[in-house]
This record gives sequence, structure tokens and C-alpha cells, in this order.
Amino acid sequence: MTIPTVLVLNGPNLNLLGVREPGIYGHTTLADIEDMCTASAAEAALTVRCVQSNHEGGLIDAVHEARETTVGAIINAGAYTHTSLALHDALKSYDHPIIEVHLSNPHARESFRHHSYLSPVAAAVIAGAGAKGYVHAMEILAEELSTPTT
Repeated sequence: MTIPTVLVLNGPNLNLLGVREPGIYGHTTLADIEDMCTASAAEAALTVRCVQSNHEGGLIDAVHEARETTVGAIINAGAYTHTSLALHDALKSYDHPIIEVHLSNPHARESFRHHSYLSPVAAAVIAGAGAKGYVHAMEILAEELSTPTT
């Protein structure tokens, strides 16, 4: 039996977590977050496929590739959250639950971060919980996946 897989998608500059602006993003690295997601997924009998790209097209390609191989997605698109209609459109074609994650609270930051092009296609949005937001996202996603559809 194949274990269902969740896509964990991280956008630009998230490869620098733990080093870049730790006052905003904390000291947890992307590798730490991926480990947290893997452990949280295992508790829900899921596995993860982690992808990080600094390129918009790389994120879109990852979504397209995941359409047939995953059951849900957790996405922190970084700055593309606020700019990418193309990523929004790719996620609209992804017929599985999506949870949007932000390490910081975008609404407490610059005004250009207050709008998300991804929120309309997300089942939930978690913001300001730091790295633990990914664990909360996995819990929400696991619950969403275990709830029968009518």
C-alpha cells in the first residue's frame, strides 16, 4: 500500500531560513522545517515531498507535477504570495486541499504584504506562528483529508 504524499512547497529566499532576518523569520532552518513536516506527516500516516525554489516557474512546475502524485499541499510562497497570478492559477488546477503558511504575520508588516493571491484557493491560512505553523498546517490538512466528502 502506498502512503499518501503531501507536497510541502517553499518559495524564494526560504532556503536562507535561520540566516536571513532571524528577527522576523526565526532561527529555524528550512531543513528543520522539513524534518518537522516529515514527523508531523508520519503521525497522520502521510509522507511529504518537500520542494523549494527561488523561481516562480519552479514552484508552478512542482504544483503541476504534484497534481497526480499528492493528496494535499502546504505552501509558503514567500513574496510570490503577493505577486503571482501564475502560481494562483496553477494552484487552482490542483484539485486537493491547500494550506497557505506564513512564518510571520504579513498583516503586521508592509502594506504590499497584506494581499495574498493564494488565499482564495487555500482551505486555510496560518500566519505568524513561526515554524510551528507548518505543523499546524499538517494537522489541519490531515484532518481535512480524513473527513469524508459528501
